[in-house]
Amino acid sequence: MIVIRRARVSDAPGIGAVHVACWRSAYAGLLPDGFLANLSVRRLSAFYEHQLRLGAGLFVAASYGEPAAPGVLGFASSGRSRDPRLAEGEVETLYVLDDYRDRGLGGELLRASARHLAKMGCRSVYAWVLSENPARFFYARMGGRCVAQGSTTVGGEPIGQCAFAWDPIESLLDVNA
Repeated sequence: MIVIRRARVSDAPGIGAVHVACWRSAYAGLLPDGFLANLSVRRLSAFYEHQLRLGAGLFVAASYGEPAAPGVLGFASSGRSRDPRLAEGEVETLYVLDDYRDRGLGGELLRASARHLAKMGCRSVYAWVLSENPARFFYARMGGRCVAQGSTTVGGEPIGQCAFAWDPIESLLDVNA
């Protein structure tokens, strides 16, 4: 059985492992090889443990009773917007292990984040997505509109990105993709 739930501090190692696995899979050829090779499950686990202790809005897709499955299959994090011109809330991360994609977990994690943000009083939400990331089609299927383009620097390289937004936030909560 797979459930979507609020992350616990004990999930931090699984979240770190998913983060590394997903970046190495999804961003191979998009981000510098050296940067991807140097990703550390231990460092990311410590980062997420710290975030969870601070009360961050982290949600996991967790498996129970499936002996071959890892505990954390995917995760999402959200909080108040870092750029209020785009929306009031932001989904900062959303990753699902390759073997568990196309099962609806990404949509469930995205909606869990949106519900969390709505409870915080956010009326709109956005997520930055790398322009060449194939997951951009997922965000469009979920009803997101590209409202801004920009770039970020990863491993010393500029990378294009698009901000997908849902305004009002209910337009995301009602999607059944």
